[in-house]
Amino acid sequence: VMDQEFFYRLLSCQGVSGRETNIQKTAAAYMEGFADEVRREVNGNVTGILNPDSSFKILLAGHIDEIGLMVTDHTEQGFLRAARVGGITPRMYLGQKVRIDTGKDLVYGAVASSGELQKKEELSDTDLVIDIGAGNREAARRHVPVGSGVVFDTDWRPLLGECITSRALDDRSGAFIVMEALRRAKEKKCRNGVYAVTTVGEETGFSGGAWAGAGIRPNMAIAVDVTFASDGPGGDDGVRGRVALGGGPGICVGIMGHPVMNRILEQAAGRLDIRTQPVITPGRTFTDTDAIHISGHGVPAALVNLPLRYMHTPAEVCSLKDVRDCIELISEFVCMVDGQTDLRPC
Repeated sequence: VMDQEFFYRLLSCQGVSGRETNIQKTAAAYMEGFADEVRREVNGNVTGILNPDSSFKILLAGHIDEIGLMVTDHTEQGFLRAARVGGITPRMYLGQKVRIDTGKDLVYGAVASSGELQKKEELSDTDLVIDIGAGNREAARRHVPVGSGVVFDTDWRPLLGECITSRALDDRSGAFIVMEALRRAKEKKCRNGVYAVTTVGEETGFSGGAWAGAGIRPNMAIAVDVTFASDGPGGDDGVRGRVALGGGPGICVGIMGHPVMNRILEQAAGRLDIRTQPVITPGRTFTDTDAIHISGHGVPAALVNLPLRYMHTPAEVCSLKDVRDCIELISEFVCMVDGQTDLRPC
């Protein structure tokens, strides 16, 4: 059974790309409860390891960073200016409450809104001004240094039908899934070396995935990230095929989805009576998979997708059933493969 309370705790944390230190402390502390070894890497990655002495290594990667803003300046009146971190939509921030991670304290703010800004056709991150109640530049600097990370002041909420809504399901859910898959693999007495990495910097360049692939040098890897569900408003089955919440884990079909690994994933799903759904991705996935695949001498890699509605908004929506099925699927996969598994597709 997955630790749902820890999932909610993870979603309540924040960690904009480049400011993941606090949330990585949470991830490390959790994995220390069951991993044989936990490594805190100098780039910020956290790695939980099962069977570190095994010569056959499987990398599981889910990025723990999220999109947001980073404070760049303080105005004379004590307001904050900020720059985008990852694929944000600036218009969504107007009139919203935000949380600011200063590295020490948590400071709350309100993003200024006005009729002029609301009417502006092309809104940029440089148009956003954050009010923290400071009366002047010196007070603002004292409480919020430049480089502080900014996210929406929203957390998870339960919905009907075993769904939840939250900011940062992209990809806090993937980080949670790889940690729980490691825990389940240990319960299943897996003998392979399994390396569950909560990676940093995915939203701004896949640095954590590249670091993990090069440092661990795994025999194979599975990345876990979200994908656009096509069953909600604005969804389009013609983009990646039919992808529905509650339809089960998505399996990336394309150049970044290794065909033999995909076949084993489907076999694992059959053993567990889990439904899967193909996610058609002919080229780059724009996930850690891309960086891991070409790291070192090259790593056979697959991508397991969690269907998600309203990606990169403060109210993303996913299915808890899909989260559970992803955990079970991946934990079963790592128990099925070994050093004799032939990954040659032909």
